[in-house]
Amino acid sequence: MSVGYVYDPIYLRHDTGGHVESARRLETIMAHLEECGILPRLTPIKPRAATIEEITQVHRQHYIEEVEQTSKSGGGWLDPDTVTSPGSYEAALYAAGGTIEATRAVWKRHVESAFALVRPPGHHAAIEQAMGFCLFNNIAIAAKYALNVLDVSRIAIIDFDVHHGNGTQDVFCREPRVMYFSTHQFPHYPGTGSIVETGSGPAKNNIVNIPLPPGCGDTEYLHVFSRIIVPAVQRFKPQMIMVSAGYDPHWADPLAAMQVTVTGFARMTGIIKRLAEEFCSGRMVLTLEGGYHLAAQAASVAATFRMMLGDTKIDDPLGPSRRTLKPPDISVLIKEIRALHRL
Repeated sequence: MSVGYVYDPIYLRHDTGGHVESARRLETIMAHLEECGILPRLTPIKPRAATIEEITQVHRQHYIEEVEQTSKSGGGWLDPDTVTSPGSYEAALYAAGGTIEATRAVWKRHVESAFALVRPPGHHAAIEQAMGFCLFNNIAIAAKYALNVLDVSRIAIIDFDVHHGNGTQDVFCREPRVMYFSTHQFPHYPGTGSIVETGSGPAKNNIVNIPLPPGCGDTEYLHVFSRIIVPAVQRFKPQMIMVSAGYDPHWADPLAAMQVTVTGFARMTGIIKRLAEEFCSGRMVLTLEGGYHLAAQAASVAATFRMMLGDTKIDDPLGPSRRTLKPPDISVLIKEIRALHRL
C-alpha cells in the first residue's frame, strides 16, 4: 500500500515568531515520524510553487498581490491573527502547490493516498482575505485543480479541524461537484458554520455543517461520522476524498475545548479510508490544518499515517482526556442535521 507525503523545509520559512502557528509544528511532526519509523515507509512527493493561474481559481488577484507585497516588504499582519514574514509568500505558494502535487499523485495512481504536511494552513483563507493563520486556501486550490485540470467529477471534502472552514465553504457554496463537511466547535472562531448554511443554487445541500458543543470527544465525533458523514458520502459517490486535517479537537489543544484523543483521530481516518476504498479506488488526500499542542499533533499525524498504511495498532501516548468537561448529548443535533439533509 503506497502512501505519499509532501514536506519541504521551505515551509519553515513562514516565520511567525512566538505565534502559536509556528515552524515548530512541522519540525515536531517530522522528528516524530522519523523516530517512530513511519517516515521510511512513505513515498516522498516533491512540492512546487503553485502558479498564479492556479491560485486565482480561488483568490482574487489583488489579494494575492497583497500577500506578496506584505511578505516581500519584510512581513506584517494581514488580520489580527495572521502574520507574514519575508519567507511567507514563497512558503504559501509551496503549501498550495504541495497540496496540488499530492492530489495529482493520488489521482494519477503514483500513490494510493497522500498527506501534504504543509504550512501556512489554509481553510480559513477567504477569496480576498487572510484569516485565522491562513494565507492561501490550500485544499480549495488543490480541489479546483482536480476539477479543472484532472477532470475529477465529484470531490468530498471532510474538515475535522476544530474551527469551521469558512474559506473552503465560501469557495464551494455554489459548486455542485463538491460536497463539503465540517465538524467544528460552535460557537467558536470564526463564528460561521451553522446547520442552515447548506450551499445555494446548484449546490444546495452540498454543504454539511456539524456545529458541535464544547466537550465532544471520540464517541460524539464517531457518532457524527456514522450517522451523518458516511451516509451523505455514500449518496454523493465522490471520485476523490480530500481532508482538511486539523488536530486541534484533541483534548490537550490550547485553542479549543474538545476531547478527541489520538485514537479518535485514527478511527476517523479509518472511516474516511473505507469510504475512499468504496467509492474512490482508495484515492484520499489530506492536508494539514490546525493543531497547536505539539506532542498531541505529532502523535495524531503519526496515527493518521498508520491508518493510511493499513496498520491496526495505534500508539496513543497522551491517552484519554484529562479535562473535566462532561460530554454533551448531541442526539437532537444529529437528528436535525439528518432531517435537514434527508439522510
